[in-house]
Amino acid sequence: MAAQGKALAVLLPLLWATAPAYAQIPFLTPDATGKETLEIGTSTNEIAITSDFRGADLTVFGALNTVDQLLLAIGQYDVVVTLEGPRENATVRRKERLLGIWVNRQSLTFESMPTSYSVASTRPVDEIAARPMLNQLGIGVDYLPLSPLGYFNGNINIGDFRAAYRRLQRSSGLYQDENAGVRFVSTNLFRASLRLPANIPDGVHVVHAYLFKSGEFLTQKELRLRVVKTGLEQAITDAAHNQPFAYGVFAVLIAVITGWGASIVFRKD
Repeated sequence: MAAQGKALAVLLPLLWATAPAYAQIPFLTPDATGKETLEIGTSTNEIAITSDFRGADLTVFGALNTVDQLLLAIGQYDVVVTLEGPRENATVRRKERLLGIWVNRQSLTFESMPTSYSVASTRPVDEIAARPMLNQLGIGVDYLPLSPLGYFNGNINIGDFRAAYRRLQRSSGLYQDENAGVRFVSTNLFRASLRLPANIPDGVHVVHAYLFKSGEFLTQKELRLRVVKTGLEQAITDAAHNQPFAYGVFAVLIAVITGWGASIVFRKD
């Protein structure tokens, strides 16, 4: 018993002396994980579409926390910001000439596609991360998941329809992908500029911000943005949806009056 008491007397001071060293090990302290975080905000949370709306610019502000300042200084951190419009199924049709007449022969519907899509990034998206990662996250016009909906004929070339959909959306201005648009304005703060086309659909849009380090995806944040019609445009939209019969009768009446008035004005006596 005397020997055991002497052993404990020797060990206890040693454990007490080494305890602070164990407490300083980073992975033993939950608040010292060193994980990077991302916060974002927008210049506005609502955009109004009026009769003279010609498009708008949306500014997204963001801050990076717990980043490696050396890696940040040499450009190892990248930020991609996207703006997605309301999602709905999109149908692409292929016209072919039949007996001298162009008719729709084939069609393919893609499930839950954003009606509009804009991208801004610190550098070209293809240079930020590998293709599998971009496909997994669906970042960039060329990497949006175009999933066919329902049954389709095996003779349909899905790749052609996907390419056609992207081409049509780009040509209409609804899909935009910039190779720049995001820049750091201070050590940890960045600013992104996104262009909203004049034909942007109304509804709830979603702003996504993605953070990468040395090509690896770290984290993301998202915010909601409302695009609403105001004035006469909103009144016409409400009438078309809430009172379709009255709206149709009124439209026909306007067409008849316009035609009758034009016949009087341009009548040849």
